[in-house]
Amino acid sequence: MDSLLASLAKFLFKYPARVFEQGTLVWQGAGLAWVVIPAAIGLAGLGVVTYLRSRRTRPVDRLVLGLLRVVAVALLGAAMLRPGLLLSVSQPQQNILGILLDDSKSMLIQDADSLTRLERVRGLFDDSTSALISRLRERYAIRYYRFSEAIERIDGTGPLRGAGSRTDLATALGDVRRDFAGAPLAGLILATDGADNGGQPMAEALLSLKAARIPVYPVGVGSERFSRDVAVDRVELPRSTLRGAVLLGSIAIRAHGVAGEVLSLVVEDGGKIVASREVTVPRGVEVITVPVRIPPLEPGSRQIRVSVKPVAREAVTQNNARDARILVRDRREKILYLEGTVRPEFAFLRRAAAADSNLQVVGLGRTSKGKFLRLGVDDSLELVRGFPTTRSELFQYRALIIGSIEAAFFTADQLRMVAEFVGERGGGLLMLGGRAGLGEGAFGGTALAEALPVTFVNRTADSAEVPTELTIRPTPAGLGNAALMLTDAEEANAARWDSLPPLTAVNRIGGLKPGATALLEGRAAAGDVVPVLSFHRFGRGKALVFGVQDTWLWQMHATISVEDQTHETLWRQLLRWLLEDVPDRADLAISPEHPGPGQRVTIRAELADSAFARVNDASVAAELTAPDGTVSTVPLDWTLGQDGLYQGSFVPPVEGSYRLAVTAVRGRDTTRLAPDQVEVADRGADFVNAEMRGPLLRRIAVETGGKFYTPETASQLPDDVAFTESGVTVKETRDLWDMPIVFFTLILVLATEWIYRRRRGLA
Repeated sequence: MDSLLASLAKFLFKYPARVFEQGTLVWQGAGLAWVVIPAAIGLAGLGVVTYLRSRRTRPVDRLVLGLLRVVAVALLGAAMLRPGLLLSVSQPQQNILGILLDDSKSMLIQDADSLTRLERVRGLFDDSTSALISRLRERYAIRYYRFSEAIERIDGTGPLRGAGSRTDLATALGDVRRDFAGAPLAGLILATDGADNGGQPMAEALLSLKAARIPVYPVGVGSERFSRDVAVDRVELPRSTLRGAVLLGSIAIRAHGVAGEVLSLVVEDGGKIVASREVTVPRGVEVITVPVRIPPLEPGSRQIRVSVKPVAREAVTQNNARDARILVRDRREKILYLEGTVRPEFAFLRRAAAADSNLQVVGLGRTSKGKFLRLGVDDSLELVRGFPTTRSELFQYRALIIGSIEAAFFTADQLRMVAEFVGERGGGLLMLGGRAGLGEGAFGGTALAEALPVTFVNRTADSAEVPTELTIRPTPAGLGNAALMLTDAEEANAARWDSLPPLTAVNRIGGLKPGATALLEGRAAAGDVVPVLSFHRFGRGKALVFGVQDTWLWQMHATISVEDQTHETLWRQLLRWLLEDVPDRADLAISPEHPGPGQRVTIRAELADSAFARVNDASVAAELTAPDGTVSTVPLDWTLGQDGLYQGSFVPPVEGSYRLAVTAVRGRDTTRLAPDQVEVADRGADFVNAEMRGPLLRRIAVETGGKFYTPETASQLPDDVAFTESGVTVKETRDLWDMPIVFFTLILVLATEWIYRRRRGLA
């Protein structure tokens, strides 16, 4: 249908749409305008006056006939001025046309007419049999390239094998542009399915092509939408966690054509199944988000694979799995817990954490003005003057708990420093309810209030304190959070929460801030529901508010048995979650996380001093141990314009595990970052989002001045490529005055006028 419409449009308008897109309207008879325009106005005016003077016509007749006469005269006048399109056309046999052919593994997918994508490309561009190439050779010298993770000049389509493990479109376009530097290049034809997983930014490559006025004509091969396909689209897991922590992952699965079917999801750690579940695909939903609970993992860098078992008649199975990397730390993490009074919550919370060898809760309880009880400190000088007054002193902790203590206890600098502890240092902050906490402690309007996930109103002097009994229940988000899993079985978790006794709150919590999430809600006897446990991300860290004052009742209430571990389990999990993804002074990042052989791996190290101010004067290097034991050094250089960021790269030649040990030297201070490793393997990256990516290819065409095609429309290429401003070109003018549409319109106008006059009895 589309081709029929295109043919009809070409017949009526004489030229294909590409000519009008590229051409500039000119008037070849502009020199006669001083004669033609007055004559046209005179003729049109004469016709209108004739009708106006006729007494046999009504006003509506005079209006219709006058307009028809004006249109007819205007068409004749415009035709006499000889409108045309000024075009830039490539000179025959004086330009080169580059043809880039995708040679990656995704081109072996068989998703159209029982042929693979690579076979379709061979059929279109084979030098000896292709009618398309024969027509292109009439005007251009042809130069072939094949590309995947790299680009290579070839002679024809014979060398294509579909062996590349990745497709780097941006690098291929950039390299071929440089290869043609100084040559008369008319344009580039890009035959691909649009897979682009090389990790290089496309915008820079397109900007360079646009600046060089080199149009790209993508030919999209493959189906833009599979009839039946299941793919693991995204895996969200924390980058780091503590030994013994239960993890909650969020898995996004794309499912086409399998509504109502049951999918089997499996999570593996080094080949060992650590979690699994079955998911029924709902109707009308293409992306399913599935929470997965992962039991504690062994310390070290863990490679997690999430996969979905293939379904019957699935188009592509290589995109059914994705990997993620998690660093499991085995060390004691320090948390500072400040209380205004040594209340039961202080003792029970510390007791719950004491049983966890990876948690060190340092308690600071005010006993009187200027005097403090210090518990769990490392030495006699730690916190000897009370709450920290410098960034270096506060930022040594990885999380901070503030209990029932008034805002006036802190100086303005300390309140601002606590907010910076979350936003800049990336630490975790938990504020508890209490008679002197939150709004009742006048924290509203302080620098710290900005970092919190909820709003509250400061208590006035005449407002009475009214403790409210709340029945605590998790929200849907809370039921899916690993920190609030009180039982091993997900089905029993909600029932366990329902069995817990109520708690009391003395703080008036307002509402959630935009972007914040409520994990626990409390229902009062009057039916009011308020957020009890809420959190949000603030800068690099996260902040929580737990607006009750007596969670210790879940340990000591008469309905709770002596052996019940609910209170201890909750607090240990909550504190571990508070510590999740908190950065060190020196942090290491690897991109991409799961490279293949021959793919460049970038190592990034972020360095800060004890106050977490970024440092730019360190000497940083990575010791790289290859799978065969060979050791080499990769220098990491400071990245100009980005404080504290050091970067280097290497290219792993073979599959295997590459171990990294990064050392930073600054003066007499030597910092050794946590060892890491890179697992290099061909994981089928080219099959991720394996459908033909039409939007990306259309973007390439639009931004470079080219046009997008499919194999069915590629026959239009020879006609369209001729109109270019790249290479050796000449200016041509194509007449528009003799277009069939002009003739048919004139006949239609005159015929309409005659028929109207006949029907009105004016002929």
